[in-house]
Amino acid sequence: MSETVAALPDWPMPRSCPFSPPDAYRELREEPPVKVAVAGGEAWLVTQYEHVRQVLGDPARFSSLDTNPGFPIRIQLPPEPGIMSLVRLDGEEHAKLRRMVMSEFTVRRTRAMHADIEALIEGLLDELEAVGPGADLVERFTVRLPALVIARMLGVPQQDEFTFAEHSRTIVSSDSTPEQVYGAFVELSQYMDRLTTAKEQDPQEDLLSRLARDHVPTGELTHQQLVSLSRFLLVAGHETTAHQISLSVLSLLKDPALLAELQSDPALYKPAVEELLRYWSIAQDNQVRAAVQDVEVGGARIAKGDGVILAIPGANHDESVFPGAGTLDIQREARHHIAFGFGPHLCPGAPLARLELELCLRALFTRFPTLRLAVPDSELEFRHTGLVYGLEKLPVTW
Repeated sequence: MSETVAALPDWPMPRSCPFSPPDAYRELREEPPVKVAVAGGEAWLVTQYEHVRQVLGDPARFSSLDTNPGFPIRIQLPPEPGIMSLVRLDGEEHAKLRRMVMSEFTVRRTRAMHADIEALIEGLLDELEAVGPGADLVERFTVRLPALVIARMLGVPQQDEFTFAEHSRTIVSSDSTPEQVYGAFVELSQYMDRLTTAKEQDPQEDLLSRLARDHVPTGELTHQQLVSLSRFLLVAGHETTAHQISLSVLSLLKDPALLAELQSDPALYKPAVEELLRYWSIAQDNQVRAAVQDVEVGGARIAKGDGVILAIPGANHDESVFPGAGTLDIQREARHHIAFGFGPHLCPGAPLARLELELCLRALFTRFPTLRLAVPDSELEFRHTGLVYGLEKLPVTW
């Protein structure tokens, strides 16, 4: 009699509560990593904090190249020459490109942007106030602010902010059809091709101009690589921050006592930002690798050629590291969270995202101290299927 083989659980896994990671992560953290069914095959799912850090910190045995056998791919983008994404590179090629952009995202450079970001925030809040109660905070504020910030850094004309904002949302959404993804990808690429050509011909004082001036003439970057790199920076630079801001605002609106605690002691904004990053962990299932050697992780024997999925929300809700992880505690020391990743692929934009989040929360609740939801939270629509977790809309009143 043949033995019945249990079906593998499907990935991505559903959430029973929009304010918590998938329920299955809690049970899976008590066991070694398990295999899950993915589009076109299977992969290992890693949920414990220690094990996720192990994989992220070991690029020699776990590759970020999506051309490797077994690499789990949720969103298939059309192939093109150049750099598809910094997060899909390994070794010296990744390190070289990372060095090119890191100078723009240092803590020092980010602090120098403080006044400019505050001015952008105040301008958007003026517009929000003019629209009046019932405005959608996502549309009017949380999507626009990071888009304006990264556009200013890269030298994108302000009038084009929604061009890339809408295209990037389509590209990273699992709800988009292959045709929609392809169309948005091609249109964004064409736009960036025109913009980088302009920067090469007439460099200004922005990141793309500096890359074009310093690295294209030397041959370190081709024109097509600059197009691809700039496209990646635009998408990565605003999509995640936009949804982190909206979810963070929602958390505070749902807990007036927590908000009052924060407002009574402005020194709590910085630790609150870290706790909000940990709590939401919006990169819900886009940290993936392929094993290029046989390796053991938490008792699981992962073979060369196996795909590996790193559950960042699972790791950041690991009770052995963050006791009471399901509770938002702005007094918690949470800076060791891995919402920005870990190891050589640690997000270079982390200082900028932290600053934007802190300044947004301070300004929003100072300008609108009576801010509250305009609809019951049961009517809120969450982005469950995208690579980045978030809210579709956040109607507010005051």
